[in-house]
Amino acid sequence: MVLKVAVIGTGSISKSHTQAYLKNPNVELVGVFDYNIERAKEYAKSYNTQAFETLDQLLASKDIDAVSICTWNNSHADLSIKALQANKHVLVEKPVALNTEQAKQIQRACQQSDRVFQIGYVRRAAMNSQVLKRFIDGGTLGEIYYAKATALRRLGNPGGWFADKTRSGGGPLIDIGVHLLDICWYLMGKPKPIKITGHKYNKLGNRSHIEGLSFYKAADYDASLNTVEDLANAVITFENGASLMLDVSFTLHAEKDVIQIELFGTEGGATLEPSLKIYTEQFNTIVNITPQIDHPTFDFTGAFQNEIDAFVESCLFGKPSLAPIEDGVVM
Repeated sequence: MVLKVAVIGTGSISKSHTQAYLKNPNVELVGVFDYNIERAKEYAKSYNTQAFETLDQLLASKDIDAVSICTWNNSHADLSIKALQANKHVLVEKPVALNTEQAKQIQRACQQSDRVFQIGYVRRAAMNSQVLKRFIDGGTLGEIYYAKATALRRLGNPGGWFADKTRSGGGPLIDIGVHLLDICWYLMGKPKPIKITGHKYNKLGNRSHIEGLSFYKAADYDASLNTVEDLANAVITFENGASLMLDVSFTLHAEKDVIQIELFGTEGGATLEPSLKIYTEQFNTIVNITPQIDHPTFDFTGAFQNEIDAFVESCLFGKPSLAPIEDGVVM
């Protein structure tokens, strides 16, 4: 069986989708679309496929079974609904939508369709996450009652559409934070959130005047445009009494960039990032466990391949979606 796929949007994240599709033997890349038709043509040429002239043309094509949506955040909901209504399976990059109402609109479209819908929560597909989940499912951590997730950049505002709230919907919280929120919630067993206390700050701006340090910049980088927060933090309380503490930044007066994801339970704890480690007790002794796997850290390329492979399996063989719309509505 072969899944015929098209990619919508040809920005940087689309390359991770496209390259992973090309490595899957059950996929045929049918074409791409971008509102910048010249960029789409160049992209299509580099991957030996076609560029569709219009979105309607792509969605009307009977040669396409599924689409990856890799566009600006503010277009995710509309494109997802249109693709579902066109009878396409959908993999949409995170965030699934800009707000809960948009996510519920997608949910209604999913309920009226028999197509697969998957959100691009790529950390779920990473090897370190999957190994830790097996330990959690096996009871090694017991009842998880607390998690902490931090992703602080001292200088890392990508500018461009990332820094334009009308297109992105927000700054580090919706760009980086959504990954951390999701992986913690997923590993905690998806408890129901009942209370959120949060703060956001816009104190430092783009900081484009800093010299000597490089960072990722959007293709449409413009240092003068910045309408998103620098820093956001939150504490989420769940119905089962568990809690999650989160803080993320694009820019901050800090010594170095930090990423840390930790979970704590009644029988043990774990660090997922920067590297997978598990802490528990045996014979009245604290034991630190370091799983021996190829990718104990978050492996970007491998995680995308696993994410795409899971989507393909769902479309072709009926495997449950790795990240269904119901998860997007909650978180």
